[in-house]
Amino acid sequence: MARRSGGRKARVALRSAPLADNIKPVHPGETGGQYRPLSDSDVIAIEANIFRILDEIGFADASPHCIDSCVGFGAQLGNDGRLRMPRDVVEKALRLAKRDLVLYGQNPAYDVQIQGQKVHFATAGAAVMIAMPEKNEYRDSCAQDLYDMARIADTCEHIHIFQRMCVLRDIEDNYEMDLNTLYCSVMGTSKHVGSSWVDYRHLEKSLEMLHIIAGGEEQWRARPFVSQSNCYVVPPMKFTYEALECLRVAVEGGMPVLLLSAGQAGATTPACLAGAVSQAWAECLGGLVYVNAIKPGAPAIIGTWPFISDLRTGSMSGGSPEQGLLSAACAQFGNHFDLPFGTACGMTDSKLPDFQAGAERASTVLAAALSGANIVYESAGMYASLLGACPESLLLDNDLLGAALRVTRGIEVNEETLSFENIRTVCVDGPGHYLGTDQTLRVMQSDYIYPDYGDRDSPTVWADNGKPVMLEKAARRRDEILGSYYPSHISNETDAEVRAKFPIFLPPEAIGR
Repeated sequence: MARRSGGRKARVALRSAPLADNIKPVHPGETGGQYRPLSDSDVIAIEANIFRILDEIGFADASPHCIDSCVGFGAQLGNDGRLRMPRDVVEKALRLAKRDLVLYGQNPAYDVQIQGQKVHFATAGAAVMIAMPEKNEYRDSCAQDLYDMARIADTCEHIHIFQRMCVLRDIEDNYEMDLNTLYCSVMGTSKHVGSSWVDYRHLEKSLEMLHIIAGGEEQWRARPFVSQSNCYVVPPMKFTYEALECLRVAVEGGMPVLLLSAGQAGATTPACLAGAVSQAWAECLGGLVYVNAIKPGAPAIIGTWPFISDLRTGSMSGGSPEQGLLSAACAQFGNHFDLPFGTACGMTDSKLPDFQAGAERASTVLAAALSGANIVYESAGMYASLLGACPESLLLDNDLLGAALRVTRGIEVNEETLSFENIRTVCVDGPGHYLGTDQTLRVMQSDYIYPDYGDRDSPTVWADNGKPVMLEKAARRRDEILGSYYPSHISNETDAEVRAKFPIFLPPEAIGR
């Protein structure tokens, strides 16, 4: 049996070296689907309920373009003004819907393959405040914060997509806010970006910006590296005109869309979780009908994001166990319909990174990942039920997301991993332990994942090292990134062209130019 001397030191040195991609313990798109909170009979009952909601209840307040497109697709406009979608119409949209979707990054290394039950993690949110754990305080969020969080996320291996996290409260004009939200995001990371718009005209101008950054409209349409997050429906079962128009412009402009239903159980969706799943999926399938009526096969992600109410107060509870359960059930339907699917888990009710935050984020994120959600949005950095965002938490949460991917990956069983010969050699011929075997040294890299900020040392070693605190380590790393890391995937010349045409808020020096 091959053995190594200095076992622990050798293992630590080996694992601290950068890993080649082919031996990393986790990769983007680990396959979930192991957790199925709904039985087969449950799925049949909820599916029938979804189609019944669309057929018998339908949507209020559809825009003229939505009505014309959907009626031409087979939907029915009732005398009460509600747009109803019979089952055959919805099933036609399901047949036409694009699957095996790619969400492109500006850097092709960050392209995300959305298919089957492959799992990825994304940021998201519209926080109006920034949590400052070192001061135990909150402050208003601003444009620099969004750019900074995009930079931090760009360094986080297990955050695969950056969707905007905060509102730019230092910009009052809505057009300039929409434009600069996009700018700060695409300048801060070369990963795929998600953003949103309040007016379709703002989106039209934003597409002009994206054409410049991509090198032309043709290049943009070939690799659209920004998707639109669109709350086109106001639960329960009511469309909103401006969002529908933004959806139309995005589809026509070649931009992938996240079809969002973000009701709140007990307030804008039924308190019963089966009813909440039914309504959320009905609202998202209504959007899918509209998208495919505009352009069959246009890239769209189903975004059932039903949230939870604390029924004692009516306030949102993003960290509740029901949040993970409800999102997992919705993801099970994403698998059932074989559609690109995203949900929201990981937003904690805690105000700062603490035990509550870690427990709530881990439990809800893991439920969504194990259910096979293609994208788990709001999985990092969000606090106070989405009212706050915390930059250094992105680093801490990157550890958590890596661990969640490792659990999602599961256990491989084959002749090698069963380890019979290794067991026999160690037990019969060896020292009675596996610490120095070739197999141990090999799989410590490929099968085990290690935290960057979690401390696994003994109390004695921890004390000898100065009693390090996770949050303080993350804060130091945050400052290192923000003091030196300025992504340069967009050239100075392109940035200057964008600045000459659009009202960019951050000065060049704020982005290291």
